[in-house]
Amino acid sequence: MRENQLKRKLKQGEFALGLFVNCAYPAFMEICGHAGFDFAIIDMEHGPLHTLGAEDLCRAADCVGLAPVIRIRKNDGPQIQRALDIGSAGIQVPQIETKADAEAVVRGAKYSPIGSRGLSFNTRAGNYTAAGTNITDQLNEESLVVVHVEGTRGVENLEEIVSVPHIDVIFLGPYDLSQSLGIPGQVRDPRVIELMKSAVQTIRDAGKAAGTFADNPETAKQWRDAGVQYVALGVDVAIFLRACEALVKAVRS
Repeated sequence: MRENQLKRKLKQGEFALGLFVNCAYPAFMEICGHAGFDFAIIDMEHGPLHTLGAEDLCRAADCVGLAPVIRIRKNDGPQIQRALDIGSAGIQVPQIETKADAEAVVRGAKYSPIGSRGLSFNTRAGNYTAAGTNITDQLNEESLVVVHVEGTRGVENLEEIVSVPHIDVIFLGPYDLSQSLGIPGQVRDPRVIELMKSAVQTIRDAGKAAGTFADNPETAKQWRDAGVQYVALGVDVAIFLRACEALVKAVRS
């Protein structure tokens, strides 16, 4: 049974750096691990990835000590179950707005007596039955649960959301937050930043880890210094685009 080093790192108050992954090529996951990232968020909400491809990405991540976390499309028990069954380190669930939403995530992610996750040991998470059948408590302990708070309603209900047990990270989505404030895409607007800083404090006061997305290293460091422990720095396809643009510009300029 794999130990979730990412979860341990966050519980110890350490900083973890990751990125979003849209590409289905497993070598990209290995490269991310060799580069020194702590985790990679396999994006099944906005990206084109399917379950079989995501499972192979999880395998590649495990080879290099990179924690694979899967962002599913919506707060749905079967989607949560499948994302964990393929052997991910955890799940990220978008658009959490209420305490009831957060409680539904936990029910889907944890086995009884904590939740109601469907039970099968014939999965990658269960080592295809090689791990035996007395592993539900360990799987409950190892799975990382991340919920996205991405709108003003979620922020308004944040104190209730952070009170829900077994949630490890509250991920603040700056782009959706900017949209909910009527300024879509303006993630550096003071209104977005102040709202996020206040939310980070609420999350930390509750003993949970705060997470967010950063477009560039400078923003990532600013949020790290503000107490955010779980930062996703960019998206693989955008990182590749910027690298290609820099190469082309260097030759043609």
